[in-house]
Amino acid sequence: MKNGILNLIIFILLISCNSLSKDDGSSIAPSSSSSTNGQGNPGNPNQSGVITAGEWNDLDNWNFWETIIHKDHFKSMPSHWSFFNNNRISVSIQGADSAPIMNALVKLKRDGITIFSAKTDNKGKAELWANIYENSPNVDFTKLVVDINEGSNIISNVKPYKEGVNEIIVSPTKIENKIEIAFVVDATSSMGDELEYLKTELLDVITRVKNAHTNYSVLTSAVFYRDEGDEYVTKISNFTNDNNATANFIKNQSARGGGDFPEAVHSALDKAIHELQWSVNSKTRILFLLLDAPPHYDNAVIKDIQKSILKASEKGIKVIPITASGIDKETEFLMRFISMTTNGTYVFITNHSGIGNSHLEPTVGQYQVEFLNNLMVRLINKYAE
Repeated sequence: MKNGILNLIIFILLISCNSLSKDDGSSIAPSSSSSTNGQGNPGNPNQSGVITAGEWNDLDNWNFWETIIHKDHFKSMPSHWSFFNNNRISVSIQGADSAPIMNALVKLKRDGITIFSAKTDNKGKAELWANIYENSPNVDFTKLVVDINEGSNIISNVKPYKEGVNEIIVSPTKIENKIEIAFVVDATSSMGDELEYLKTELLDVITRVKNAHTNYSVLTSAVFYRDEGDEYVTKISNFTNDNNATANFIKNQSARGGGDFPEAVHSALDKAIHELQWSVNSKTRILFLLLDAPPHYDNAVIKDIQKSILKASEKGIKVIPITASGIDKETEFLMRFISMTTNGTYVFITNHSGIGNSHLEPTVGQYQVEFLNNLMVRLINKYAE
């Protein structure tokens, strides 16, 4: 594992407002061109808005994804990991007043059996996937139906994404004024001193989001993970609306263990998705996954990750990976696959700040460089508006 992840996590929740960290989340560079190589500049641990990052949403750039998945970097990855997202089905649900219907339970069924589930987000959108873990290029869409809210509405003429979005008007669903945010963090030895940044800044991040959504209950949680054979594999702080509880939990963590490149990502996802008490009717559910190494390549691990992805989508949890220095193209593929499947987006640390080791340049189009703290708050606000 590389020291860059430490920097990533450190500043991830940096939210104070200053001349370098603007509340509007504005970018600091017009494109993805890099002027530094990220060779270990320690930065200022007392200043937020230092780590730089970019975001790329593959769902919004689908033609781009369908092109690169057949290129050298990624073409072997789907078969290697048994992750196939070539059968995308998009659903848009509105009310009679054209307002988006949030939190609707949407199930993709074949012969009465549910094969994928999701919940609509704050835009009334859900992403479904046919045969997500099978290489099935020729799906018979005539055998598929989309079930909304346990049979309240049915879309019988299901069309794949390439033919358009499946749209329907339904009655509103119950929504609670809750925003739930989980931070899943690699706590192996590569975290080092930079973990102190996270301890200091997390409360500022939570406060900033709370201030932007005063009519909502903002709940936070954290899962720290290491690897098998370490002092622990996972540690959990459950959801709370107490500003200090999650921050205090993080303050008591330290970076140890690890060793080999892969880590217990599957265990962390399992705990975060299955054991944290995500609310059924929350408006927004976001899981930030901070890491610089992939999961272990093992059949049991792959099955665990597959189950966690399915459950995250079913619960309406957007998984947003944030990758630091040290990742490879395989890790990039996995993180982008997870983000797409859960209707999330992909975030990556860049070299523009000069902090940490060199960061892998992602295989994406033009992107805006932002301070990581602003980027995270922007995404939370975007999915909670």
